[in-house]
Amino acid sequence: MDLAQKKCVPCEAESPPLSRSSAEALLSQITGWSLSAEAKKISKTFKFKNFREAISFANAVAEIAETEGHHPDLSISWGKVAVELTTHAVKGLSENDFILAAKIDSLQ
Repeated sequence: MDLAQKKCVPCEAESPPLSRSSAEALLSQITGWSLSAEAKKISKTFKFKNFREAISFANAVAEIAETEGHHPDLSISWGKVAVELTTHAVKGLSENDFILAAKIDSLQ
């Protein structure tokens, strides 16, 4: 199933984070996202014509995050929004991070 069609599910603290190979497999299904060196986060920077468009995008990301119950770290500046995803409950990556990344990508 396409990641953007899936729903985020609550993670248990006892659940292990994804392995590097599992994270890399899911990473291949989303475009332009980077896996951190320790394979605990994914990130992407989105570029816009101005601050207003960046804020509008960040607000749209916030709506998706609220709907999914999974929240990214956002860094907003003039003409760009940096998005970083990790699952704090598992201290690393879960499928939820990749689902949310795919849904964020669908905004553009």
